Amino acid sequence: MEVTVSAAGTLSWNGREIRCALGRGGVRQDKHEGDGATPIGRFPIRRLFYRPDRLPAPVTRLPATPLTPAHGWCDDPAHPDYNREVRLPHPARCESLWRDDAIYDLIVVLGHNDDPVEPGRGSAIFLHLAREGYTPTEGCVALARPDFVALLATLGPGDELIVAA
Repeated sequence: MEVTVSAAGTLSWNGREIRCALGRGGVRQDKHEGDGATPIGRFPIRRLFYRPDRLPAPVTRLPATPLTPAHGWCDDPAHPDYNREVRLPHPARCESLWRDDAIYDLIVVLGHNDDPVEPGRGSAIFLHLAREGYTPTEGCVALARPDFVALLATLGPGDELIVAA
């Protein structure tokens, strides 16, 4: 299945269209670490992380992993673990996936810059929950929780997210 994201902030799949938030830097073909842009391209949908203390395991065919406070994602281009899941604490600069706010209660990992990883080409590009008002992300695609749960129920291995210009 293909999930399509427009630069205007809509996500569509199986004939359904919903609102989404995109990166504060818009959508870009030449994504770089820290630019706040959502990368343009076709990305495999890899897997799901979820907060088991805040919600039950969602219905999905994706591989699903419950988050713990030790889950992190390396965003340090100078480190060999760049754009990889890591265990916290970690010696490099990393983002904690266990957040006080709710935006990472559900995270779908997208296959951006991971096969192979190129330092500085962008890290931690996820599908995650939107903030109130759909404020811009740091480069991810974000959805309202009910929409996210509905999408998850249809996702499985081999599906792709396409971000269009």
